[in-house]
Amino acid sequence: MTAPDITAFWRDARAAVPSLPTDPPSADRVWGFGATPEQADGLLALVLAGTKTGTAGALWDYEADGEPVTQVGEHDVILDGSGVPRAVIENTSVEVVPFRDVTAEHAFSEGEDDRTLASWRRIHQDFFTRYASHDRGFHDEMPIVCERFRVVYAA
Repeated sequence: MTAPDITAFWRDARAAVPSLPTDPPSADRVWGFGATPEQADGLLALVLAGTKTGTAGALWDYEADGEPVTQVGEHDVILDGSGVPRAVIENTSVEVVPFRDVTAEHAFSEGEDDRTLASWRRIHQDFFTRYASHDRGFHDEMPIVCERFRVVYAA
């Protein structure tokens, strides 16, 4: 996604939601869910339907990629699987906990599969193993960044 595309999208978002900041988010706050175009589209659909209000990432991946951890109040532009901006979210809570301590409430907020903690653990252990940016492997005590958000604008 090029900067002019994000700028035009942000201009449209601000026209609909004037309380958004004047400047679009930095490049590290423009992203799509998951690791593949199919995952991005599927998870975005859950967000747009209001089902998905949470997400999680391995802190070790943030560190390996040199990305800052999300902060409460930040706005993100969410891309679909083709890299087209589709939504603006506002981060409402961020908590870092060991994988084993992610709650059933958080698992439910992610909106995936049957929304149970057991399902969340299965899906995310596979994801964190398969798509890791870091070289530490998967561990039950690995720190997970659990984020909650709300949709502020959807295109």
